[in-house]
Amino acid sequence: MNFTELALSRAGAADLKEFQAREGLFPSGREDALTVQRLTPYLLGYRRYTVKAGDTFYRLAREYDTTVQAIARANPEQDPRRLAIGQNLNIPFGFPVVPTDLPFTSELLALCIHGLTVRYPFITQRQIAVTAGGRPVTVLKIGCGQRSVLYNAAHHANEWITVPLVMKFLEDYARAISENRAIYELSAQQLFRRTQLYLVPMVDPDGVDLVTGAIPPGSSEYAAAQRIADFFPAIPFPSGWKANLRGVDLNLNYPAGWEQAEQNKRALGYGRPAPRDFVGYAPLDQPETAAMARLTRQVNPRLTLSFHSQGEVIYWKYLDREPPDALGIGQMFSQVSGYALEETPYASAFAGYKDWFIQEYDRPGYTVEVGLGENPLPLSQFDEIYKANLGILTLGLQL
Repeated sequence: MNFTELALSRAGAADLKEFQAREGLFPSGREDALTVQRLTPYLLGYRRYTVKAGDTFYRLAREYDTTVQAIARANPEQDPRRLAIGQNLNIPFGFPVVPTDLPFTSELLALCIHGLTVRYPFITQRQIAVTAGGRPVTVLKIGCGQRSVLYNAAHHANEWITVPLVMKFLEDYARAISENRAIYELSAQQLFRRTQLYLVPMVDPDGVDLVTGAIPPGSSEYAAAQRIADFFPAIPFPSGWKANLRGVDLNLNYPAGWEQAEQNKRALGYGRPAPRDFVGYAPLDQPETAAMARLTRQVNPRLTLSFHSQGEVIYWKYLDREPPDALGIGQMFSQVSGYALEETPYASAFAGYKDWFIQEYDRPGYTVEVGLGENPLPLSQFDEIYKANLGILTLGLQL
């Protein structure tokens, strides 16, 4: 399924011609500029609407298959009793913003962020880095409590299934907050008042775009990655790609035993830019990792969760360091997910984000390896992955 197919399915149209006819456009079946403009609201999950005589939130909710409450949430500064002709409203549609049946790209993530921040204005966003390929690395924030936690996903390109995992959680959590409901049997509003969640859903947007096809063959970026990959013919290209476009494995670029990681990986043949396992030329020499370190220092989180794939395992230590409460929290995460709680194998025990966080803060930090199989995992596993990790994602806000 591509973007057009996603928009058409959300619009309830059988094909492009039917959609065009319904929108009063010439049914050419081609994606001209006006057609793309009309399809875009179905990707963002809301329509920008100009108030006409006789409009009310109730009438608009019925017309666009949504609720009065959803319209009110997306327009917090508008008084529904005093709508003025000509004023603009955001009208959320009735379907979720975050798709879970489509390979994620940086563009799809941007659409989801846009749609969610309109639906739920209490979600804020800011850019923390720009990659070598010019793509933004974005952090989202939700919550107003005294404590903070930091979640991240897709440090590795071909582990992009973790992006819809954390984004679906964000959407479900935001909706539960706005409707005063529970999430994983916990009051969402109480979690919101207790904890600030900072979420970086795609640490490696360049690499993700390479793996999921947003960087097409024939492009200069693809060709540059191909030249790096040619030195490592045993790694399938681009599906085996874990690095950023500079060929640096971002989860081996943190200053926690970085020299040991460099030694370990060089001995395995990864002493130069590669699809995986090249640690870079110095710790934090990549814009993505430098930004993650800066953000962590700014946020000063009580706990961090890093989502990777695969293995259905939770890693909780850095070498022999056991932060206070880390074992007990890890055991709880293991219980609610069914994932094994394990120590990181020595060969992989250095220079990761979790390693650096534990070293610097002596607080609980976890790497959660979701799903089973060969990366990139198929989306057919998504529902099972989400069910297994919902408890971890929610309890992390409370602990």
